Amino acid sequence: MKKSVRLYIEGTVQGIFFRGFVKENAERYNLKGFVRNLEDGRVEVFIEGDANDVNKMMEVVKKGPKHSQIKRITVKPERFQDFKSFKVLHI
Repeated sequence: MKKSVRLYIEGTVQGIFFRGFVKENAERYNLKGFVRNLEDGRVEVFIEGDANDVNKMMEVVKKGPKHSQIKRITVKPERFQDFKSFKVLHI
């Protein structure tokens, strides 16, 4: 079963390799989508793929990389968009 979610991560999540951490783990779980920094200091992540893998990835993101401090994650279910890869986007 396919699943898509959009995550908004708040806390110390910019400037600490957070996007690279997300991309590396998304590829590990064969997920597609994107990650990008937002101007308000949050990080936005769109992931889609097998529902079990998406759920595992959400657990990984909750922990974050070594120097991150996750304060809040907002999860929004999304329509499956059939992305072909996982990309780091730059504003």
